[in-house]
Amino acid sequence: MNQPKPKTMPGVSVSYAGSGQSITSNAMGMRAMQQRVWQFRGEQYLLLKSPPASGKSRALMFVALDKLHRQNLKQVIVVVPEKSIGASFGNTQLAKDGFFTDWTVAPQWNLCNAPGTDGGKVEALGRFLASDDRLLVCTHATFRFAFEKFGVEAFDDRLIAVDEFHHVSVSDDNRLGEFVRQLIERDKTHLIAMTGSYFRGDAAAVLMPEDERRFVTVTYTYYEQLSGYKHLKQLDIGYYFYSGSYLDDLPKVLDENEKTIIHIPNVNSRESTQDKHKEVEHILETLGEWLGTDDVTGFQLVKTSTGRVLRIADLVDDEPIKREKVAAALRDPVGRENRDHVDIIIALGMAKEGFDWIWCEHALTIGYRSSLTEIVQIIGRATRDAIGKTKARFTNLIAEPDAGEQAVTEAVNDTLKAIAASLLMEQVLAPRFEFRPKTPANGPNGTSVPSGPQPGLDYGTDGYDHGGCNVGVDPATGGVQIEINGLVEPESDEATRICREDLNEVLASFVQDTRTVQDGLFNDEIPPQETTQQRMGKIIRDKYPDLSEQDQEAIRQRAVAALNLIQMGGKKASGSGATSNTALIDGIRRYVTDVRDLNVDLIDSINPFGEAYNILAKTMNEERLRQVQSAIAGRRVQLTPEEARDLAKRALKFKNERGRLPSLTSQDAWERRMAEGIAFLARMKQEKASG
Repeated sequence: MNQPKPKTMPGVSVSYAGSGQSITSNAMGMRAMQQRVWQFRGEQYLLLKSPPASGKSRALMFVALDKLHRQNLKQVIVVVPEKSIGASFGNTQLAKDGFFTDWTVAPQWNLCNAPGTDGGKVEALGRFLASDDRLLVCTHATFRFAFEKFGVEAFDDRLIAVDEFHHVSVSDDNRLGEFVRQLIERDKTHLIAMTGSYFRGDAAAVLMPEDERRFVTVTYTYYEQLSGYKHLKQLDIGYYFYSGSYLDDLPKVLDENEKTIIHIPNVNSRESTQDKHKEVEHILETLGEWLGTDDVTGFQLVKTSTGRVLRIADLVDDEPIKREKVAAALRDPVGRENRDHVDIIIALGMAKEGFDWIWCEHALTIGYRSSLTEIVQIIGRATRDAIGKTKARFTNLIAEPDAGEQAVTEAVNDTLKAIAASLLMEQVLAPRFEFRPKTPANGPNGTSVPSGPQPGLDYGTDGYDHGGCNVGVDPATGGVQIEINGLVEPESDEATRICREDLNEVLASFVQDTRTVQDGLFNDEIPPQETTQQRMGKIIRDKYPDLSEQDQEAIRQRAVAALNLIQMGGKKASGSGATSNTALIDGIRRYVTDVRDLNVDLIDSINPFGEAYNILAKTMNEERLRQVQSAIAGRRVQLTPEEARDLAKRALKFKNERGRLPSLTSQDAWERRMAEGIAFLARMKQEKASG
């Protein structure tokens, strides 16, 4: 078990303050996030974005009970993606901590625990709607079938709370999304949407913009959650290459002393041996000598080389009696409070979203998961706070490319996706950024309003610099305000909301664009501005087509700034050897100070994937890296008419600013690229004229 580790690729390591603030309750028993949600309890449409373990289920209980007892709603229906998550909404004593009543679901109305088919549960939901009872919990599937049977009117004057709301999308084939739209259109139902990741693996929008505007959004960040823990102070995220079978390299990343969830690969993936049961057996053999099965829990008992006996829960075995015995042991309240109840959980499709094991220190996943949402959910299994748990980590074992052409292509795709996930997780785990122009627009009567220090912000040991750009930190929330010269301000309320709430969703769409990632990593011929201005600009235009050009540009600038300043700040922090919870902010401050004039043009000139490539180049051997670059080069896409038109528009702006058109012979790569766009359109026009 002490073999050298496989080669690492882009990873994230974040330290947190450990203030205990996020887990401290007020006089009503509400933690920090729940208090924030409670302020909006009167809203008809509420969207809660908050990480795993932050207390979303209890936040819903507080608001739902207020709606029943004080806002005259008839009933509350809680909708969860799978039966196991229904346990989070079981009976909960709230009054003992100061709330005015308890959350009590009658046994017959917790349909996640009820036996029988979906048809029978739909009938049960119908009986509930006709009854005087107030609370019901069911799965997404049961709710969909009931909606089809009873119609939208049946849910009037009720609260529908949809957990894991990222399962909803605007796609035509997403029935849950269609029913949510019908409820919003009828406007006689209250909706609470809850999710730990408001982006989907397929990059589809969760809600239509006009529907999303109906919701009041409450955001509680990973940074706030983890900084406010009492025990957990560090989270590491690493991706590792292996060659051959992952089973051979597993000991290099698996520590028997860490509480670990191992997610083995899907049987249809290239990482799988196609025999999931033998893979589990091999993992058990790797860990030590099998001693048998615990009669009470069904856990596998394995004695390691150090003499320790590990208790291992096998959730891969799909024999119903065995699996239910193990699953029941994991759900047991007494066992969940005991750190030594289980040591390792091996799973395939289970133990992801909603799975609560506070002692988990290591989420080890074999093979890349195509959904960024799934990765966020898996990481969330390790981010619970628990006594004696100071560090947690997520590890993804990924196969290296080999000589076969098809295998190279698949491995390249996995590599790109892993890097994309790493970049996104850096954003998810970072403090919330607010970007502000260094010199705001004119004030009353045309007077210029100079920038200045904002109340409540800490500008570091040297204080506010009136001559330069500044980084201010709100000690209460950890939020960061950064001044940037040339920053465009949003002009609509919707764009302001997106800049404040949804930059991570914008970046999720950006890093899931395969062409953008591969060109950013491996195409030296394109300037960074093609990525930061053109590609990001297109993604934002496609995502928010109804916004003005100014609003789209304001969002684009802030999304690029969030991505690149974290890259630059992380680079400065790693160069200083700092490991404190303020290392990233200190690194961003150092970068802003060093460049002196932090402006939009400078930020746009940074390749968002540059630091990821530098790490990759140090990790992957030269031959494999050359294979990847060759595979990327073979699938490069030439300039499209749409891209050429966008470049021509930017060339016109260039001409207005400089009095000349961009030159094809310029030393500046971005200027040459704009000139190529003009030339491309000219050729198109000439070819069309010549027939």
